[in-house]
Amino acid sequence: MTPEDIPAACVLLNQIISLGGTTALEQLFDEVGLEDYLLGPSTILCHVVLDGAGAVAGFQHLGRRDDLPEGWADIASFTRRDDPLRGAGRALFAETLARAKELGIVAINATIRADNVPGLGFYRRMGFVQYDVSRGIPLSDGRPVDRLHHRIDLTG
Repeated sequence: MTPEDIPAACVLLNQIISLGGTTALEQLFDEVGLEDYLLGPSTILCHVVLDGAGAVAGFQHLGRRDDLPEGWADIASFTRRDDPLRGAGRALFAETLARAKELGIVAINATIRADNVPGLGFYRRMGFVQYDVSRGIPLSDGRPVDRLHHRIDLTG
């Protein structure tokens, strides 16, 4: 991910947020806010996948969170819903996994809304296992939705 990718990534992410149901993010981003989120000081790495025409088809962010154990990272993955690029998520994760291991990350956390069936399936296919749950975290409309915490261990 480079600053030049931010405008397209912003459109992609805002479309996902607007559709609802597959991300815990509920507030739309402007380009400045997204650049800070994806390329700011808490970022470990951020990869983008491009389609055959060179357009952003998805991105994956690996960052630090104070509430995670030392050596852990947190992952967020987004792929476009309109004209999806088959295999984009898997390609992103392969690169993220390789780089995370090189950087000495010991585990990656993925926190997924319990109602995000596609997201849960994706992370489970990548090898993540559930280790905790945060019950009834309210959405902006007040509706409670559990957050399921999954991890993949990189030390084995």
